[in-house]
Amino acid sequence: MIRTAVLGATGYTARELLNLLLRHPEVEITALTTRKDSRLHVAEVHPSLRGRLDLVLENLSPQEVAERADCVFGCLPHGASAAAVSELLAADCRVVDFSADYRLNDPQVYAKWYGVEHPDPGRMPETVYGLPELYRDGIRGAKLVANPGCYPTAAILALAPLLKQGVISPHGIVIDAKSGISGAGRSPKANLHFPEANENLTAYNIGGHRHTPEIDQVLSTWADVETNVIFSPHLIPMDRGELITAYADTTKEITTEGLLEVLRTFYSAEPFVRVVEHFPGTKDVAQTNFCDITVCQVNGKAVVVSAIDNLVKGASGAAVQNFNLMYGFSETLALL
Repeated sequence: MIRTAVLGATGYTARELLNLLLRHPEVEITALTTRKDSRLHVAEVHPSLRGRLDLVLENLSPQEVAERADCVFGCLPHGASAAAVSELLAADCRVVDFSADYRLNDPQVYAKWYGVEHPDPGRMPETVYGLPELYRDGIRGAKLVANPGCYPTAAILALAPLLKQGVISPHGIVIDAKSGISGAGRSPKANLHFPEANENLTAYNIGGHRHTPEIDQVLSTWADVETNVIFSPHLIPMDRGELITAYADTTKEITTEGLLEVLRTFYSAEPFVRVVEHFPGTKDVAQTNFCDITVCQVNGKAVVVSAIDNLVKGASGAAVQNFNLMYGFSETLALL
């Protein structure tokens, strides 16, 4: 059994993670942390776990966590995570980090988009990006894996194979993204209150969303040339789910069937990516670790649509998928 701990166990992704870990036959959950001193029982924070997990949330130091756990899932905010991660690695723990602290390779890019200097810059370029469909070999045996953001997961899975095969241009890609309110986290914000969000559709952070450099970093690698996507996120009045519609110029005459075949070939052996011929919806993948993708050719452009559950494939399901690879378990364990 692998002893596991969850740092910052109060949020939506932590709740989703705990639900998955409780189904995992090779996992023992040994510690849950909070940055408060209240020592609440996990059932007081997440009532759905009542009778399933008997732990309290504790304000533990990284050293105390390392004494109880072999692998740590970090659900701390950006900026707070890196300090804990470096101490956990020094104590010989393995870490799957949910924050953005290790997703980017360049400390200067991180400082530009997150507004702070990175506390552990030397580790950034060598951290494995935790998207198994693209970086499986690096994840196997890794000590630290940077779990991707939800928007980047849906966008990168949709576009990377088409860029790799050179059938779409890396320039002028537009990504229209829509996410349920849980994607904004559990902390209360005025625009997330029910009277504000219900029956309302809003765009936000166009040109300034922090997932933009993450998307560009990975897509540039697969395109073998720098991309500069236009990323337009929107808040949808639903609990969970995410839909990406991306538009890219095709580089040659190619049919819808030809574009679909590129995706089918690339993902033929992937357990959690389904290439479909209909336009997928968020309910198709709700509470699963699947990403459903389709593409069509319209007036010389490839229009790619992908759907994920932002809390599962976009966060906690991907973390468990990464954990399984790190420890040599079946990749689908606890996820199917």
